[in-house]
Amino acid sequence: MDGIKQGLLIVAVLFISLSALALNQVAVPGGEFKMPARLNQKKQAVAAFQMDLHPVTNADYLEFVKANPQWRKSQVKKIFADASYLDYWKNDLHWEDKVSGQSPVVRVSWFAAREYCAWKGLRLPLTNEWEYVALSPFKNDADIKALILEWYGRGAEWPLPKVQKGSANRLGVYDMHGLIWEWVEDFNTALVTGESRADGGLDKNLFCGAGASGAADPADYAAFMRFAFRSSLQARYTVQNLGFRCAK
Repeated sequence: MDGIKQGLLIVAVLFISLSALALNQVAVPGGEFKMPARLNQKKQAVAAFQMDLHPVTNADYLEFVKANPQWRKSQVKKIFADASYLDYWKNDLHWEDKVSGQSPVVRVSWFAAREYCAWKGLRLPLTNEWEYVALSPFKNDADIKALILEWYGRGAEWPLPKVQKGSANRLGVYDMHGLIWEWVEDFNTALVTGESRADGGLDKNLFCGAGASGAADPADYAAFMRFAFRSSLQARYTVQNLGFRCAK
């Protein structure tokens, strides 16, 4: 009986891995971790899931807008994206000449990112899933924090490099750091306005800067920056270095 169970487990793992490969995704094993920039916490569990190998590219997004004309830059409704949506595309189906189709798509809103993932039968990753994968060390043992802080110090880079230009982490996922910011499904759970009646559904254990006392790693400035950036967003915002990837 134990042999049968072991065989079924191996088959299940292989099925998940092959499914992820077909979707250009990486199978991420479940585990436990402490969320960066979260105060006074115990370890939290993350169930196994799949995540895109790299951020969605301009070429990927082109296929989406071809199939879904309502998300073309000339037709998107203002309630779903601000005026800068895809502003580096010359028209509905072509980006600037200096931009690569294999660079990450940016200037897309949370609404647009969600719709793209749904179109693929996927979803945006949750914050805890994204951060869980982001904590995985690089295969070459490069210092993640040093890379992120160096990226912050460079300022905006344009045009953006192609995806998978850097090293993958030990889970086999590329571009978690040093390329773009990325939307997550629950990006606004870190927002604290100071108005108690409005903050009932928000996570007050996520802080930036002065609230670092009691965090899993108070020295992880990069993590506090990510949560601060997410807190500054609204769902219709589009930003020059903000893109996304999908999960399942």
